[in-house]
Amino acid sequence: MPDKIALQRIASHTEDPPPADPPPANHRAADPPPADPRAAESPTTHPRPAEPRRAHAKPADNDPLPIGPPVDTTPRPLPVRIPIRGQYATLEPLHRRHVSELWHAAQGADDSWAYLGAGPFASAEAMGRHVMDAAATHDPMVWAVRPVITGVVSGWLALMDIQPRNAAIELGGIWFAPRMQRTRAATEAIYLLLKLAADDLGYRRLVWKCNALNAASRRAATRLGFSYEGRHRMHMISKGRQRDTDWYSIVGDEWAPRRDALLAWLDPSNFAPDGTALHGLAELRAHAA
Repeated sequence: MPDKIALQRIASHTEDPPPADPPPANHRAADPPPADPRAAESPTTHPRPAEPRRAHAKPADNDPLPIGPPVDTTPRPLPVRIPIRGQYATLEPLHRRHVSELWHAAQGADDSWAYLGAGPFASAEAMGRHVMDAAATHDPMVWAVRPVITGVVSGWLALMDIQPRNAAIELGGIWFAPRMQRTRAATEAIYLLLKLAADDLGYRRLVWKCNALNAASRRAATRLGFSYEGRHRMHMISKGRQRDTDWYSIVGDEWAPRRDALLAWLDPSNFAPDGTALHGLAELRAHAA
């Protein structure tokens, strides 16, 4: 007779396993595993060769990264608050004695302040406070403009954002009364400060920037030979309004031909008896190129 214990062991291997617990009502059967596409290939199909790895190019040891050219790193001198005399205008360091003349020049010219950070002023006293604050700062450094033909101060302009270590400087803060706009005195005033910055002090980057909505200033920058660099969107808030700013520059060797064109334009021989310029700045630059 077979051993009783052995029979019990055989029975334990032949009995059906207990049924598994039923899945819950919301149970979702697992998706079957994706079929291996290679399983459908016939036994005679050769396996696809593995794609070779792409080697990452390494810069050669003798191929350094590009960097800018070396330059003279000597910090440029700061401008000095002194008078500057030309043939059509004299620039005088801004002073409170100019307030009366400036106030009279500003009458009826409220629109001329539209794109500036200050003005129009409600009174001579208010303008006087602005003038005295500006006269006491070194950056911006402001000059009043006195046209020779009238002898009366009729505007101002400034050198600003002065960066001696970067040899960069901006011409800005320009306010010319209507009676001085589009005159030889106005162009020469701008020329005198550009010459001071580039030729006398050695700045390599001359900057002009303006409210992107200021079409007259954009035209002036182009007329003078500044190159458009781009627009800083939402650059600042001016008089409670959003301002985008357009940037222009004259850099390095660009200054010499622009200076020569300005000098040729300002030459008395360039003007007809009625005061009309015979040749424009763009024409003179093209002729010199």
